[in-house]
Amino acid sequence: MTEPVQSTSYPFIERRRSEPDPAAVAFVLGLARALHAHGYSAGRMEDILGVTSDRLGLKGHQFFSTPTSIMASFGDDRRQRTFLVRVEPGEVSLAKLAELERVSVDVARGRVAPADGSAAIARIVAARPLYGPVLTTLAFGVVSGASCQFLGGGAHEILVASILGLGLGVFSLVAQSHPRVGRVFEPLASFLVSLAAIGLAHLVGPLSVLVATISGLIVLMPGLTLTTAMSELATRHLASGTARLSGAFITFLSIVFGVALGNAIGGAAFGVPAAVDPWHFPAWANLVALVLAPMCFTVILRAEPRDLPWIVAASALGYVAGRLGASALGAELGAFAGSFAVTLASAGYERWRQRPAAVVLVPGILLLVPGSIGFRSLLSLMDREAVVGLQTAFSMTMTAVALAAGLLIAGVVAPESRVRGVARH
Repeated sequence: MTEPVQSTSYPFIERRRSEPDPAAVAFVLGLARALHAHGYSAGRMEDILGVTSDRLGLKGHQFFSTPTSIMASFGDDRRQRTFLVRVEPGEVSLAKLAELERVSVDVARGRVAPADGSAAIARIVAARPLYGPVLTTLAFGVVSGASCQFLGGGAHEILVASILGLGLGVFSLVAQSHPRVGRVFEPLASFLVSLAAIGLAHLVGPLSVLVATISGLIVLMPGLTLTTAMSELATRHLASGTARLSGAFITFLSIVFGVALGNAIGGAAFGVPAAVDPWHFPAWANLVALVLAPMCFTVILRAEPRDLPWIVAASALGYVAGRLGASALGAELGAFAGSFAVTLASAGYERWRQRPAAVVLVPGILLLVPGSIGFRSLLSLMDREAVVGLQTAFSMTMTAVALAAGLLIAGVVAPESRVRGVARH
């Protein structure tokens, strides 16, 4: 008579069955790295990763994002697996962000397998930029000239700012091929632009060197980073917000140092140019600049050409709302009105076109960010004008807070639909 077979437990088999799917984990980590490199904020990225992980059956997922790293864990507390991904902030590419979100939605809804989704992410990241170096450099110059019009520059200032912007675009191409130059890009570029502005002031004629210099460096101003940091701090992403805020402050300092050094050397080499008030163009010039600036941001931020009309419309709406709000409520609350309008427009674009709201939100906010105000503040402090510098710094901070408040409140009124749609399906 045979004895009954006793049941035997195999803990390692149970443990293997409870481990997350490696293909799903690889897809989520690859998606996190790609979204981070192309400009997503901590809150938005963690929302997308959380919804995608839920749809892929990854239980107990947790995410923690900072500007230089991502931590992701999967599984319950007893058998949790944690991954650390070291990342470097890259250049914003709105077209790639749209493609990455499309892949995440397809995988989350089961239309594409996680392994195929990982391969699609690799292809998106490795794809060549939409626009070549010549067009991108030209966009640098035109956006500097348009920004000079917004800052109250005249004909001479706009001409010099456009030349400085073109030079900055050429120098950025050099920095991309030389990593050592890229590490000191902001202070070195600020030094060269400031030095060139003083030299061109003697060549072109009397102009406001400060306005031309700020306009020539407008692409480097970390106003968007500052606004994103305020938004992250307001939504309790404290680590990411604090790190991003510190990075924006250091960028401001490096730009101001480069400008101060360029002014000193340029003044000694060419002589100190006479301070003059710029001659303002008529009001219709603002309309031209309001069309040219979003077009250039479309190229610089690498958005698809089909999104250009929407970007121009949202940017114009935010600019007009900001000006009307500033005339009625003050400059800081005007920034709130502008960001509120742009966020609502981006939410409408997302629902109508089924594409990420960031495609029109980021260019629209760039026309409102307080980068030039922060630059003026630190420059006044370096000139030992403490009262003026502190007043300008306070204005910059309040403007950034107002922009962040507009983004957050509009996000409550008209929340983004794509993440909620994935969760619902």
